[in-house]
Amino acid sequence: MEARATQSFIRISPRKVKVVLDLIRGKDAAVAAGILKNTRKAACEPLIKLLDRVVADAENKFHMDTEKLYVSECFVTPGMTLKRMMPRGKGSGDRILKRTSHITIAVAEKE
Repeated sequence: MEARATQSFIRISPRKVKVVLDLIRGKDAAVAAGILKNTRKAACEPLIKLLDRVVADAENKFHMDTEKLYVSECFVTPGMTLKRMMPRGKGSGDRILKRTSHITIAVAEKE
């Protein structure tokens, strides 16, 4: 059995989140939390909150042992892209794409 949590519309590019998710995939939940707390990336802050939430859900809803939990699955998908304009010379403008992410983390108990 696994517990899964999703956070939608995080205002950070999926490409930047994927780098951090690759660090914690397959690790114990406590080790993954330590990695996230000591990594200097912008994506770590929402990932710490999401990991804490999924571990709490596993403990309270599914009655899993938190010592045996590991990150069984984690992935990011692109969300809605906000389109903005930046003024340029001669009255023209460039399109600025502000990307969002949908992040999913699942934890399971080791056998």
